[in-house]
Amino acid sequence: MARRFILKANKDKPAPKELTIDYASQLNEQQLAAVMAAGGPYLVIAGAGTGKTRTLVYRVAYLVETGVAPEQIILLTFTRRSANEMLTRASSILDGRCNRVRGGTFHAFCLTVLKEHAPLIGLPANFTILDASDDADVIDVLRTAKRYNKGASRFPRKGTLQSIYSASVNRELPVEEVLANQYPHFLGHMEAIQDLQIAYEEYKKQHGLVNFDDLLRYTVDLLSTNDTVRQRVSTSCRHLLVDEYQDTNRLQAELIYLLADVHRNVMVVGDDAQSIYRFRGADFRNIFAFPDQYPDAQILKLEQNYRSTQPILDVANYVIQRAKHKYDKHLFSTLKEGELPGLVAAPDERFESRFVSQMVLQLREEGIPLGRMAVLFRGSANSFDLEVELGERGIPYVKYGGMKLSEAAHVKDVLAYLRILENPKDAVAWNRVLQLLPGIGPKTAQDIVTWVTTDADDPFALENRPFSPRYIEALKALFGVLRPLLKEATSLTHEVEAIITYYEPLLKQKYFEDYPKRLQDLEHFIGLAENGSDRSSFLSSLALDPIELTALNAVAIDDDEAPLILSTIHSAKGLEFQTVFLIHALDGIIPSGYSLKEEESLDEELRLLYVAVTRAERNLFISYPVLQYRRHHGEVLSKPSRFVDNVPQHLLEPWSLIEEHAESQPDSDAKTGKTDNSSDEAFLPF
Repeated sequence: MARRFILKANKDKPAPKELTIDYASQLNEQQLAAVMAAGGPYLVIAGAGTGKTRTLVYRVAYLVETGVAPEQIILLTFTRRSANEMLTRASSILDGRCNRVRGGTFHAFCLTVLKEHAPLIGLPANFTILDASDDADVIDVLRTAKRYNKGASRFPRKGTLQSIYSASVNRELPVEEVLANQYPHFLGHMEAIQDLQIAYEEYKKQHGLVNFDDLLRYTVDLLSTNDTVRQRVSTSCRHLLVDEYQDTNRLQAELIYLLADVHRNVMVVGDDAQSIYRFRGADFRNIFAFPDQYPDAQILKLEQNYRSTQPILDVANYVIQRAKHKYDKHLFSTLKEGELPGLVAAPDERFESRFVSQMVLQLREEGIPLGRMAVLFRGSANSFDLEVELGERGIPYVKYGGMKLSEAAHVKDVLAYLRILENPKDAVAWNRVLQLLPGIGPKTAQDIVTWVTTDADDPFALENRPFSPRYIEALKALFGVLRPLLKEATSLTHEVEAIITYYEPLLKQKYFEDYPKRLQDLEHFIGLAENGSDRSSFLSSLALDPIELTALNAVAIDDDEAPLILSTIHSAKGLEFQTVFLIHALDGIIPSGYSLKEEESLDEELRLLYVAVTRAERNLFISYPVLQYRRHHGEVLSKPSRFVDNVPQHLLEPWSLIEEHAESQPDSDAKTGKTDNSSDEAFLPF
């Protein structure tokens, strides 16, 4: 055991300068306690709308202002944009030192560590990051090569296999346990699935490929097994700040523990009641295990909500108290007055859609912009009937949960060329690029990939190679574009423009019906490249933080008004709206029918409802159709969600919908759609 030497405190050390920020005037008592906390481990339970981001921003400023070197503060978030926004805000309230804080995503942080220490884990320095679809393509290539797709019984497809392997890595479970828990119908293929996993791991290593899970896994393995690297990396992390801790997986929680190995100054912020991403590998148990992992941890709470009225929070508090696993907290607001949230029983789906559309128009007449209203739902299909109704009424809307720009096929094509320039052994990129050429199918592409990726001196050599006249000219043209870009020192913008110029005829041929829209995306892509520093960081950035705008899914709307928001609840997390409509609040949807047999799954469905409710600022309507049409069954009687069916009426006001008849119009309140004599009826005109 090493000998210890205790350094005495320097009594002559000058007192710290007076703080430039008046933290007490900018924060409530609970926020202030978190911001000015001393060193050590802290768990901050931050309820919805309680100023979590504000607290982290001021915590960053406070640490910098009290003498912590900005480079030794690590802010880990789930999106790069979130980290950048926090650091920009911290700089605006203090000074530019906050921009030197190391903020970013878990995966980006791991990438930095692995780029520096790649040889220690058997990776080349120029390894390539695979996005989800490319990762699945690797699995599919190996699945086909081993002829598992030709068996008598159904073998898992590439996407399912990817999910199985990802769950195994992120949850640190053997494949057989993942199969038993989630895919029992594939247990008969267990040996083949395990064999394919071994081949998959070997293939990635051989070709210098790393997927998202690998970034976390390799970093955790490196820090766990190499004391020297762990000491060096952990020493540089004097203070760790972690956002959305409830959404971390097992590997991410382990990574944080390793990074805090030296200083143990770690503050994680999250809300157990908003853990809704289990399907992505998030483990809600991390936030409950934190006090066990750090026995000296202090638990702080943020409970004052700045978003919603108290009537909305009363519903949220009532709903979440039914969770089996939770931290006790009570959201409160200074906005005591407000409309009671409504529980709207619609005769059928058409009535529900008509109610939402009519109420949207009425609220818009009151002065609430469409863009400040949102319709939330459990799954994308739940909004199909509403979309028809909105279209008939001419109400513009945008639906979230669509394709990201860097996931669009034509953009992935261009990225594949860039990836080849970055890593000529990237077999996945080669396979995609080659199959764009006429005369080259999957089998020929694999043959060419084999000799291209094994030629270390010149991957573009054609001499002494077997080839067919049907594609040789196309292959020469491809190599003629890539070879000079690889050999010459050019800018990223020049590379992208050269590639798109070459690719445009292929684009028109492959996507003839809508290639003008795809060209718009590629023009946007060139603009992104102009802001990129170099090819390597540009590719890493796109892989780690995909851009979400694509012209393919854009709907033309008036420039003078933002559209109504339609969104799944999962996609709306973190957002807020003046008015929220939660539609199809039915048993079997919220909660999902698949969750009814497992306590943990049922709890997550309850948290999903909580997230939806807490998106609303002033108006909240929860609706469901009493009758539903089901294929082969016709109309069937449905049940409202068990989560809202027993909420007291003094918290959630029941509404009913009736037709307005022209010959006997009621004396109605045009602003609310309710009669003067009844608070629970809405009249729908023909």
